[in-house]
Amino acid sequence: MTTSIDPAHDADDIVHPAAVPFVLVHLACFAALWTGVTATSLWLAFGLYWLRMFGVTAGYHRYFSHRSYATNRAFQFVLALLAQSSAQKSVLWWAAKHRHHHMFSDTEHDVHSPRHTGFVYSHVGWIFARKHDRADLARVQDWTKYPELMWLHRYELVPAIVLGALCFLVDGWTGVVVGFCWSTVAVWHGTFCINSLAHVHGDKRYVTGDDSRNNWWLAIVTMGEGWQNNHHAFQSSVRQGFRWYEFDPTFYILKGLSWVGLVRDMKSPPEAVVRNEQRLGSRVIERAAADLAAAFDVDAIAQAIRAAMPATPGLADLAAGLAGAQHKAAELIEHFPIRLPHLPTREELHGRATAMFARTPSLDEIVDRAHRKLLEAVGARLAA
Repeated sequence: MTTSIDPAHDADDIVHPAAVPFVLVHLACFAALWTGVTATSLWLAFGLYWLRMFGVTAGYHRYFSHRSYATNRAFQFVLALLAQSSAQKSVLWWAAKHRHHHMFSDTEHDVHSPRHTGFVYSHVGWIFARKHDRADLARVQDWTKYPELMWLHRYELVPAIVLGALCFLVDGWTGVVVGFCWSTVAVWHGTFCINSLAHVHGDKRYVTGDDSRNNWWLAIVTMGEGWQNNHHAFQSSVRQGFRWYEFDPTFYILKGLSWVGLVRDMKSPPEAVVRNEQRLGSRVIERAAADLAAAFDVDAIAQAIRAAMPATPGLADLAAGLAGAQHKAAELIEHFPIRLPHLPTREELHGRATAMFARTPSLDEIVDRAHRKLLEAVGARLAA
């Protein structure tokens, strides 16, 4: 069951024990002032960053969340271990939250939308809200049948703890502080930037009904995850850099693993999607139309029309009609023989849509739906 997000309530909710180890790992990074920094620990941090970022991108995201490729059960478990060594909860929790995000991306129900909850909350705060502590296992029933994944779900920090112990064996406390803690914090914030920055800064090649953007420098530091608008255009693609020049090392590694038989059934976006020639689904059209309609100040339009009614011949008839049939306000406005002052025409909406959205064959459908929404909203205010 989905509930709307109340940012003020969530801000109170963030006082949660799970936030304590998160803060402590950040503070532990400063212990390098006492442990020192060695070449071994730096190489360890560098290697663990990229290794675990691959666990996040190829494991948490492209495999467990989107099933963009297939593998055997043994390598599936390795992916889960590698992903959870980054200490971002279990693969079941991660996939459940991410699938919810895609279902409600950048709506008021999204678990981490900068548009509705602010940048800081979307970046990290949502993770520690009490209502997000538990995983909705109903969303990941395709994975709950594996007892080894359920074991990892119950003991989600075991892979990270074991990795920290190995770092101690390699380079003592310096290995823990620099090798483990530094790389852990870096992986955390690299991952979190996809939830926050990739929905705020970048380019939009596709109309996706949300704020997802392509960001090339995020793609570099997250092994290809920065092509967020591409990903939202076709979520099950194993490759998120759709063009040859879009850097996507996660895909390159998975492609290599397919050559030795570890990975198979790699899904690719249809050419129509890549060329931006596909017709959009009704949900995307609805969301894009809502954004287009929201670009106009409905209250100001209604107020201007209402002010013009006494001085404009014929508008009094509209006022009388609206008073008698409020539920048909949109129809009355749409078919009224006199053009209402200050009410944007369909052509004006089309011009605004062309400026707002990327090229899409569904632009006329978006404009038609937005025009209808605008009429309904203005009619409702005039009839009130």
